[in-house]
Amino acid sequence: MDFPTTFFGWVSFLLEKYSVDFLRGLLVTLELAIIGTILGCLIGFIVGMIRTIPIDEDSSVVRKTLTRVLKAILSVYVEVVRGTPMMVQAMVLYYGTMSIWDMDIPSFRAGIAVLSLNIGAYMAESVRGAIKGIDPGQMEGGKAIGMNYGQIMARIILPQAFINLIPQIGNTFVSAIKDTSILNVIAVTELYFTAKTITGTYYKFFETYIIICAIYFILTFTVSYLLKFVDKKLAGGQNYDLILDDSESEVA
Repeated sequence: MDFPTTFFGWVSFLLEKYSVDFLRGLLVTLELAIIGTILGCLIGFIVGMIRTIPIDEDSSVVRKTLTRVLKAILSVYVEVVRGTPMMVQAMVLYYGTMSIWDMDIPSFRAGIAVLSLNIGAYMAESVRGAIKGIDPGQMEGGKAIGMNYGQIMARIILPQAFINLIPQIGNTFVSAIKDTSILNVIAVTELYFTAKTITGTYYKFFETYIIICAIYFILTFTVSYLLKFVDKKLAGGQNYDLILDDSESEVA
């Protein structure tokens, strides 16, 4: 068999020979990013909402204690995850559960767990900031008409916070696509792991990694463009006609 002798020849050769493998790795990467972003955002919203719950001094001692303990545990979770590399988290979760509890978690599920918990910790702080950024008068207004804290959050505060966080959720998804490459350390067969496997055959590292670099770029660029398009649609028009009084509207 005659092998290519030029850079582009090797790129074409590898693409033709391993196209199915690259596609399979790409699909795993997308699956990880989509599931991890969805679960991470859910975790972030739950944790962020709980951390903003005010402690009512008129409530029972047990309730106040439980609320403080829960908020403290969630604070530790956020700080630990935000303060350690995701690669280390993946190793601790995957190999730690295996050695301490003798649990053989599939690498894909462990990758989903690590990615979701990581996204959740960062999103929790964003959610907490978004909630605190809502006018406090809206909370007072909800209480004035008889709503409890949960109803106010679900019907008034969280919908507004979610709208404000849509751009960040999109950016988080783009980052998740790239962060999936870290999960190769626990043998998740995503795109980067696939490239590592292919390089072991012909030792064409540069050509192989150029291919996945192009795939990552095309993917993230496309997603970013689509997210900007959606964001513009949600923002609505930028030009408005100002109606000063009823007479002008009748004339118009």
